[in-house]
Amino acid sequence: MSPGSPGSRTHLTQSCLSHFPSYQLCKTAGYSSEKSEGVRAMELPEGAEAPARGPRVLVVGGGIAGLGAAQRLCGHPAFSNLRVLEATARAGGRIRSERRLGGVVEVGAHWIHGPSQGNPVFQLAAEFGLLGEQELSEENQRVETGGHVGLPSVSYTGSGGIVSLELVAEVARLFYGLLDQAREFLHAAEPPAPSVGEYLKEEVSWHMASWTEDQQTQALKLAVLKSLFNVECCVSGTHSMDLVALAPFGEYTVLPGLDCTFAGGYQELTDRLAAGLPADTLVLNKPVKTVHWKGAFREPADPGDAFPVLVECEDGSRFPADHILLTVPLVWETYVVQAKSTWIPGFLKERMDTFFQPPLPPAKADAIRRLGFGTNNKIFLEFEEPFWAPGCEHIQLVWEGSSPLQDAAAPRLDAWVEKLIGFLVVPSFKPAHVLCGFIAGLESEFMETLTDEEVLRALTRVLRGVTGDPQLPAPRSMWRSCWHSAPYTRGSYSYVAVGSTGEDIDLLAQPLPMDSKEAQLQVLFAGEATHRTFYSTTHGALLSGWREADRLIALRSQRHSQLGQGAEPSPCPGPRCSS
Repeated sequence: MSPGSPGSRTHLTQSCLSHFPSYQLCKTAGYSSEKSEGVRAMELPEGAEAPARGPRVLVVGGGIAGLGAAQRLCGHPAFSNLRVLEATARAGGRIRSERRLGGVVEVGAHWIHGPSQGNPVFQLAAEFGLLGEQELSEENQRVETGGHVGLPSVSYTGSGGIVSLELVAEVARLFYGLLDQAREFLHAAEPPAPSVGEYLKEEVSWHMASWTEDQQTQALKLAVLKSLFNVECCVSGTHSMDLVALAPFGEYTVLPGLDCTFAGGYQELTDRLAAGLPADTLVLNKPVKTVHWKGAFREPADPGDAFPVLVECEDGSRFPADHILLTVPLVWETYVVQAKSTWIPGFLKERMDTFFQPPLPPAKADAIRRLGFGTNNKIFLEFEEPFWAPGCEHIQLVWEGSSPLQDAAAPRLDAWVEKLIGFLVVPSFKPAHVLCGFIAGLESEFMETLTDEEVLRALTRVLRGVTGDPQLPAPRSMWRSCWHSAPYTRGSYSYVAVGSTGEDIDLLAQPLPMDSKEAQLQVLFAGEATHRTFYSTTHGALLSGWREADRLIALRSQRHSQLGQGAEPSPCPGPRCSS
């Protein structure tokens, strides 16, 4: 999730949904509102695309954006020839839930951010009956968090001390007040700094001049601030807040509502969307090698029809189509350390030269390069008995001697654990006792290169150090995410990097060809990175899929009218319908 605020980051309400595709859930043939027992999918043999009436549409990527687009299109009678090509063995994309450690482990998306009537993910989850009474309550939907993370239950120092929660609260008020100020430069002619990180550090330095505590206390406050900077790196999906652009920071929109989770796992939502598609729509284990566009592609079995686009898969199969909707992660991040730049790829960075033929227009390729895409990982630890107090929900880690004001230097990867922000107590695992730690950036990616045993030993040392108990039993098991290593994601989610703006997000979302006088819509783009105000979120991804589906529906209706055939039947008008 990206952070949010009052003021320029407008709190969205139901009335604002007129700017997005209307909420609708289409019941398709064979779909029941009862809990799905599985997802219908098929393995296509090569060349098994059979001609059908209406335009051929290929959705590349079976995450929530691709599934949302397919769900939208399947409710329209013109789009019966629809396929969703998913590279992996499961649908859901960066929503991934696994039953481990005695409960449900959210490997990917964790919360519904802003669960209220303006959030389509919340609406779908409520429609499917996936949320509890508390999550659905009006009281929960009215909570205004400002996008800020709550205060910890306990704050440990690296050497085994405990930071008073009064001091933590004081520092958090300063930090989140400055973070809110950082969102006020959207329309500024000249922002005071290029990045959010630089602005925050300048303001912290100014506030320090009025601190009256002893040097030890001031150093501890700086260490708490550094921990909060690391929290914001996890929230924004970046290695450093110095990489996040200041001017557009306030464009992200925060929805009201207290963030909530799925008792049965987030993936229940995408499983329901997938199960609601017509049989054989979803094709698993079908990674795409190249997207060909601006062409005239024919099938050997039916050489009379020419299609403007073609998807070439890694297994050699080829699928000509009228439209391709691409929902794969597209952007990547650059880390600047001591005047050296290191490119950290997203999915497309590794495949830029071969994934599109012809290559992307320079304007779109440059927009992709400017936007940021980072890694945020989780580490789950299971214990025989909890070492934390009853009622503890959040354990903060504060590393003495650290400060956000220290000059940027190459990260000490051997000290990767110091980027760990702490642990959440996972309540749904009873009677098991599980903590979930979060870590972002280069240190997170280095963690992926270690063995499970190395990670477990390192975290055992950390926990024995921060608790001051050298005999603290080691966790009995561990599970972690590795999103940077995942070949078809190569990271977690996007942000607006220094040098980019919200206009780059709009440019990324613009269909190809970009120079066409006619709205041919050969290649369309969806996914969280293409939503200007909800980037990095599942609801932004879902809305982007609906947006592109509506774009195709509008084009079809326009062409139908131009042929003088009258208006086509409209897609499903409400939350429940038959098709």
